[in-house]
Amino acid sequence: MSLMPPFTAETAHLKVKKAQDLWNTQTPSEIAKAYTPDSIWRNRSSFIRGTSEIEAFLTAKWAKEKSYRLRKELFAFTDNRIAVQFWYEYQDAHDGMKWKRCYGLEDWTFAEDGRMRKRQMSGNDVEIGEEGRWFKEGVDVNEVDIGEEHW
Repeated sequence: MSLMPPFTAETAHLKVKKAQDLWNTQTPSEIAKAYTPDSIWRNRSSFIRGTSEIEAFLTAKWAKEKSYRLRKELFAFTDNRIAVQFWYEYQDAHDGMKWKRCYGLEDWTFAEDGRMRKRQMSGNDVEIGEEGRWFKEGVDVNEVDIGEEHW
């Protein structure tokens, strides 16, 4: 099944889960291959262009965000665009290894070959305790029941 645009509900959902799984590898060089060479990003307050900047950004991200676990869910889609809602948890290496969860939204625009050519991300971090974690070791992120108050 092709995961290139135009998307259907099924292919958009699969594209989101493929991105989720790829990001959970935390392998910047492999992740960067999913983007066009001239891809543009806004990630919070960072503006990034091209796969080399993407790779450098992700390398720095995971130097800070330890024990990273991510879940993405399809929010909406059109022919070549997908919007996702996401949650991820991590230990902040720049803040005493405190556990945090990021809540966010992304909008993605794809090139004809299926690689992402634009990614816009907005997210907010919330400090959580060990007891408040969802994505503990051995837990399938896709099976966690995330209540409506977090959607």
